[in-house]
Amino acid sequence: MEIALVIIEGCVVIGAIVLGVRTGGIGLGLWGVVGTAILVFVFRLPPGSPPIDAFFIIIAVITASSAMQAAGGIDYLVSIASKIIQRNPRRLTYVAPLVAFVFTVLSGTSNIFFALIPVIYETAYRNGQRPEKALAASTVTSGLGITASPVSAAMAAYLVLMESKGFGLPQVLAITIPSAIVACIVTSFVQQRVGKELLSDPVFLKRVEAGTVEVPAALERRYEQQVGLAAPAAATAGEEGAGTPGAAPAAVATKPPRGAGRLSKEEASTIEHPVPPGGRTAAWIFVVGTLLVVLLGLFPSLRPAFPDAEGKPQPLAMAIVIEMVMFTVALVIILVRRVKPSAVVEQPLLRAGYVAAVALFGIAWMADTFISANEETIIKPLGELIQANPLLLAVALFIVCGLTTSQSATTNTLIPIALTAGLAPGVITAMWPSLIGVWLFPANGSQIASVETDRTGSTKLTQVPIWHSFTIPMLVSWVAVVASGLLIQLVVH
Repeated sequence: MEIALVIIEGCVVIGAIVLGVRTGGIGLGLWGVVGTAILVFVFRLPPGSPPIDAFFIIIAVITASSAMQAAGGIDYLVSIASKIIQRNPRRLTYVAPLVAFVFTVLSGTSNIFFALIPVIYETAYRNGQRPEKALAASTVTSGLGITASPVSAAMAAYLVLMESKGFGLPQVLAITIPSAIVACIVTSFVQQRVGKELLSDPVFLKRVEAGTVEVPAALERRYEQQVGLAAPAAATAGEEGAGTPGAAPAAVATKPPRGAGRLSKEEASTIEHPVPPGGRTAAWIFVVGTLLVVLLGLFPSLRPAFPDAEGKPQPLAMAIVIEMVMFTVALVIILVRRVKPSAVVEQPLLRAGYVAAVALFGIAWMADTFISANEETIIKPLGELIQANPLLLAVALFIVCGLTTSQSATTNTLIPIALTAGLAPGVITAMWPSLIGVWLFPANGSQIASVETDRTGSTKLTQVPIWHSFTIPMLVSWVAVVASGLLIQLVVH
């Protein structure tokens, strides 16, 4: 009877998540609260602990980010990223993913990647490269930046859970940053070898014939030779011995002619991102605030200490430190750049951050209510399973994040189970970037934006929901980041 009751309660939790995903936006968090209410009022479970610290860390960070955005700081960061990307067209598939990762780490949100999508596409297209290579890889690696950023919403949730184990921000970043960089490089290496070149891609060629996209200047001569030589070969196909003459020109056509890789002055012009006055200052204030958070995390002695329940002095918790620093950063930006507080509230980043905070609050509260009330039935068996097969944690994080599309909610749902199972904090941290599973389904704005931006048709979705342009780089990143993280954690204490 007890097991049957737990199964019914579990169906309530899963049902709330499914309905939340279908509703979208803050619906995920609201359905989480409704699910909590059903567990409490109908099944009489004691309410779990709402993630107050994580919630307010998100609010603090997003407020600072929105103040930076209102002052033009995001535009400044985008302009820098854009210049780096456009100055390295030949190494685009390697440079763009690393840039997307680094700027996500600095800003704490992958929303900054939206502004880089047209830059990556245009740089690839103008240089005759298949846009899918850089676009898909960069979209995926921007997600790796979430678990390597000291000011992301997911990191906020994770630090609250891990701090009690004595595993703080320095130890987490020591694992997630290098493993993510390794994953970026491996993903770029594999992605560089995925997909046909543009002039061999039937989708692109059809679009050229239909007039929906032009052949880039870098490929014009090769395209003219390819089209020009195809007709004579077809015309002589029925003649005796025609196969031999037709074969030689085809081979010649595949060789890049002299000057084919050069761009005209018009094509070579860079994409400019105008930066409002003061944008640079706002960005640097935010970056300094982020570095201060890292510094205080690296050196606990810099934080004031207060006696705990046993009277032993303990450094101020990092959750409180992040809240204080980031709210202060927001105020400094407002005062220095004379930003109207009303303008901060109107920023897209603040709306996105509010959605993330509500989603975290509702789902995490519901999960804690369900798990805390059924420790013997749920946590013990799951803990034993994960303890016997630790890699199951990586699989669970990957799948649940793909289903909920919320890194922070997934963190609060599954990491407590791993901790209760007795897994070492370093092992858990190495597997935590499995949140890359957020790209499993094409339900994210950056995925859709990349597909819509790519006029060549190389970046695409398919009728199979889990098979799209982002699937291969996602799987490669997942394996690379977890494997390298498990190796790195061996030397991190």
